[in-house]
Amino acid sequence: MAVNRVPVLKRCRSLGIEPMVLGIDKKSNRSLKRANRKESEYGTQLREKQKAKFIYGVLEKPFRNYYEKAKKMRGMVGENLMVLLETRLDNVVFRAGFGRTRRETRQIVGHRHVLVNGKIVNIPSYQVKAGDVIEIKEKAKDSQRYKDILEATAGRIIPEWLESDPENLKATVVSAPTRAQIDVPVNEMLIVELYSK
Repeated sequence: MAVNRVPVLKRCRSLGIEPMVLGIDKKSNRSLKRANRKESEYGTQLREKQKAKFIYGVLEKPFRNYYEKAKKMRGMVGENLMVLLETRLDNVVFRAGFGRTRRETRQIVGHRHVLVNGKIVNIPSYQVKAGDVIEIKEKAKDSQRYKDILEATAGRIIPEWLESDPENLKATVVSAPTRAQIDVPVNEMLIVELYSK
């Protein structure tokens, strides 16, 4: 399986993303020094695509597949793409506050700690739907790891489309998220322009 091993803070700096978007509390003291180079239109579009891929931890081929799926759906392609990325199981677990970072929630899902409607799901890209109940399995609930995670994510704001119950490590997807409810600093229209060339 392909794994992105780029240092996170370095990548955040190069893409102009705040590390908090990924759930990382660290700050980089260095600033990115670029010569007075004007970025081309293609460069700007590519940067937006790389931002979205990096934030959600998706590689090129699956990302392209999400775009193709978004094109077939009703409505704006860019908004559909963001909704598809936002409703990935690993992202929902992160949004619910059951993981400190998106990478950690991906690992939690991969280690078979997550139940969707009572069944174990170990696929991070699993698409959740409105009404789905996501919870950490009973065996793992008492572990020190989740106590530490809940302590670290106590102040995290839960999106409106998600209902979270941290005491029982349970979350319910109330509805599909709208673009206005997705607080990711990505201009999806540039991604659509890039792919439609």
